[in-house]
Amino acid sequence: MSNEQIEKCINEVNGSLAIEGLPLTEKDKEDMRAVMRGDISFQEIKRQILADYRPKKYAHE
Repeated sequence: MSNEQIEKCINEVNGSLAIEGLPLTEKDKEDMRAVMRGDISFQEIKRQILADYRPKKYAHE
């Protein structure tokens, strides 16, 4: 996928989400670029995103 195609896809997704008041962050865009270039798998990005939102265990547990 060329850089132009990647940016077009990101802009289309961002436009759709912005209509709903949820524009992509720069991190979101970088993650999308990395997946579309093949630098990282979708599954790995998904795992990283979910890990950020899972409750952290308390240190005393």
